[in-house]
Amino acid sequence: MTPLIGIMMLAAYLCGSISSAVLVSKLFRLPDPRLHGSGNPGATNVLRLGGKLPAVLVLVFDILKGTIPVWGSYFLQIEPLYLGLIAICACLGHIFPLFFGFKGGKAVATAFGAMMPIGLDLAGLLIGSWLIIVALSGYSSLAAILTVSLAPLFTWFIKPLYTLPVLMLSVLIILRHRENIVRLYQGKESKVWDKTKRIRE
Repeated sequence: MTPLIGIMMLAAYLCGSISSAVLVSKLFRLPDPRLHGSGNPGATNVLRLGGKLPAVLVLVFDILKGTIPVWGSYFLQIEPLYLGLIAICACLGHIFPLFFGFKGGKAVATAFGAMMPIGLDLAGLLIGSWLIIVALSGYSSLAAILTVSLAPLFTWFIKPLYTLPVLMLSVLIILRHRENIVRLYQGKESKVWDKTKRIRE
């Protein structure tokens, strides 16, 4: 591994460590998403706590945290395997943010952003899959788990060279959702609109 790759991995982690959910919540004077709602500092929880605009801002920033370091590394001609490691570093920054007490989110949006440089066709398939699963089931966590599970298959058909890096990301995100998987199996996981309704009431 070259010094350049090490620098990009560190940069990706530091970029991922910027918790947009906490910063946006402070900007809009919302409760700390780490302490309220689901306790997850991500776009879904900010949606429950503050509405659409703050949630959209968090979503965009979280996506960019994955896209910027991976896209930059791509233009530096770093090999696909190391691009996967850089993407994982960005997600680990989101999950264990250095600047916010190492208490982060699930990194779904950041992982999606890291996959975006592969192509808009992959991005479209991932967005479409997530929306369809949420619409059919109502479970944001289930949609995330199934979508990242499909991501390596989609990548294989679009750009096979990047299948392994995407698979690495998918495994990380699925492991991060292990508690959600248990709740889904036990029938205790709440649906997106149920949570939103309950918190607003």
